[in-house]
This record gives sequence, C-alpha cells and structure tokens, in this order.
Amino acid sequence: MIRRSTESAPTESPRSDSDLLPAVPLLALDRQYDVLREAIREAINRVCDSGRFVLGPDVAELEAELATALDVPHVISCASGSDALLLALMALDVGAGDEVIVPSYTFFATASAVTRLGAVPIFADIDPATYLVDPRDIERKISPKTKAIVPVHLFGRTADMDAIKPIADRAGLPIVEDAAQSILSTWHGQCSGRLGDVGCFSFYPTKNLGGAGDGGFLTTTRDDIAKALRLLRVHGMEPRYYHEVIGINSRLDSIQAAVLRVKLPHLDAWTTARQVNAARYREIFGEYDLADRVAVPGDESRGRHVWNQFVIRVLDDSRDQLRAHLAKRGVGTEIYYPVPLHLQKCFLHLGWAKGDLPETERAAEQTLALPIFPELESAEQRTVVARIAEFYNAAKLSRLQEEAPAAALPPPHFLRRAVGKADDVRC
Repeated sequence: MIRRSTESAPTESPRSDSDLLPAVPLLALDRQYDVLREAIREAINRVCDSGRFVLGPDVAELEAELATALDVPHVISCASGSDALLLALMALDVGAGDEVIVPSYTFFATASAVTRLGAVPIFADIDPATYLVDPRDIERKISPKTKAIVPVHLFGRTADMDAIKPIADRAGLPIVEDAAQSILSTWHGQCSGRLGDVGCFSFYPTKNLGGAGDGGFLTTTRDDIAKALRLLRVHGMEPRYYHEVIGINSRLDSIQAAVLRVKLPHLDAWTTARQVNAARYREIFGEYDLADRVAVPGDESRGRHVWNQFVIRVLDDSRDQLRAHLAKRGVGTEIYYPVPLHLQKCFLHLGWAKGDLPETERAAEQTLALPIFPELESAEQRTVVARIAEFYNAAKLSRLQEEAPAAALPPPHFLRRAVGKADDVRC
C-alpha cells in the first residue's frame, strides 16, 4: 500500500526527461494491424474474389459468431452504430411527438436518432462517480409521452441496470441499450446488449472491436424485434422490390464483416489488456501526490468494465491547461464530451439551459481521456502519469509499507511502440 510521507516532500520534477518517452499516442491502431496484417488482407481478398460485397456470407457468419460471444439469440448487423440506434427506435415505433429519455453526457448519435424520427430527447443527468445516467433522474423525467429509455454504457462500463430495469418495467417502457462503447461488458454475468429490449453497438475503428470503416450491429432476445430490424435495414423490402414498411438502407459491407471476423477471436484478450492497463494506471497514480488534483476512475464490482476509455476528472479549473501541457509533451488525450447534448446549438429550441443538468455540465468541464488501448506499454503509462505530475509539480510519495499484491490479471501481449494513427473523429 502506498502512503504519504509524514515529512515534507520535495517539489521538484517527478522524473527526469531522460526517464520518460518522447511521445505517447492516444490511439495506436497500427500496432493491432501489424499483428493481423496478413490475415486481414487474406480476408479482404476472399471477399473481392467472391464478388459478394453486401450482406454476403461473411456478414451472416459474423452475426452468428457475435451471437455466440454475447450469448444472445439475435444479432443484426447494420451500416453504423448511429444507424443501430435509429433502427432500434424505428422497430419500437418511436415517432413524432414521442419522448425518449437519454443522457446528455454521451456521443451525439444517442439523441440524434431520436430527433430524426420526430421524437423529442429528454435529457437526464449522470452519476458523478461513474458518468453513467442517473436512474433517479430517469424516473423523474418519465411522462405520459415517454416511449423508450436509452441508457448509455459509457466508456465501457454498464449502466446501473439493477435500478433502471425496474423503473422501465413499472412504466411499461422498452429499454434500448446504447452499447457502442461496451462490447463484452457484463452486468451480473450477462453481456450488455441482452439486458434490455434491444442493444446497439458500433464497429467504428476506435471501438474495442473496430472495423476498417463504419459499421454496427444490434442485439435482442425478442423475436419480434429481430424480425422488424432485419426488414427495416433493407428498405422494408421482403421479397425483393416488395416493401411492407418504410425502412432505411443500412447494410454491413462484406469486407467490413471479413475484417471483423479476423479480429473477433482476439477481443477477449484485448479486453483483458485494457483491464490490466486500467489497474496499472490506478497503481501509478497512487505513487504521486495527485489525489487532490485528479480523480481516477474505479472498476465495476457488479460486472466487467471493458475500458473503452480511461477518463480522469481534473478537480480544479485546470483541465484545458493540463491537456495543453500534455500535448506539448507528446501525450495524446481527448475530451469526451466538451459540450453536453442539452447545450448543443442544434437543440436550443428544446429549451434546455445551463444549470439544468449540473453533474453533466461539471463532467464536461473536468474530464479528460488518457490512452488505454490494449497494446499500451507500462513505460508509456508511466510517462503519461509523470507528465501529469510534472504539470502540477506533484511529489512522488514514499513507499512506507507494501502489502501483498492482489491476484493479477493475465498479462497483455505488448507490441512494438509506434506512433498511433486514427481518424480525427473519435466518437
């Protein structure tokens, strides 16, 4: 256990620059690709040789493999995680004048899917410790117009379904899980995506299971919803050129499916590596006198936290200055999310104002995401934390006593260090 020294600690730089790395990327998708390069190219060539580029055999195989991995009876792929949310609400007959309760502290697609159907997003506040939607505020926001509840399993952590599901059941409302960031996360042993009526996932390249472009999928335990989703994703067409309903064009490309099938067998190990990295961050942060400056995220005791993001909270008003310092030192970071949805310009007509969701607004001003990708090396993590300590001129604490370490998770397979490459859009 790390304890503070009773003596005054020196206030000099925690480590010399020679001990630290010159740069740490926020993302390093190239490291993953280096290992899978030949298998991915072979998979793409197989699709190209077949000439079956849309909803081909690889799509059906991927859906079956995901269903097994998530222990869910129905997986329906689509063109993006945003489309997954839209299709889910369409399958539940959400329409003009309906209200859908969503968190404001989330990516834009959660609310835009609601508005595209003419419905109204009703924004709920978050728990300040987890950044997940507050079930108490969900219950306060239910009205006769409410048609669905959309909890977001944010940053890889499952929302409090023990509290949300009884609220939905009492009100007779379906639950749409926005699980875009949480594939393989669990809640009391059950995977996200089978905890509500329908789950929505993204294959965006920065996700834990990312493709070579856009893509997404939906999960459900309900046969009726599965049937509706399969119809809606192909313009409501069954059989060809006969349209029972008005759907959309949202089909997963076969090349994306082929790439994802190469990656899927590695997902559990990559997830474990993320867990190892999160635990190591907490250990390294504990070595510095930063407790009054930075709040470090905790794990989830009721399920598997898959750590799509590792988000710290900067406890004073220095978040933006800290980020600028880290950028100068070559450390990649991101802010998820700088402007809450209820304060976005496009939603001003809904009448929300600053102060309506205080915990959401505070999180938007204080949170900062650090690198957490599976191939992140311990030296890179030590550099990240040391650079944060450097900004605050925080002393390194003395190790007065050490307890026996807890059982360690299986170690990740660290790969060569390289500058990360990722798209500018990091949803």
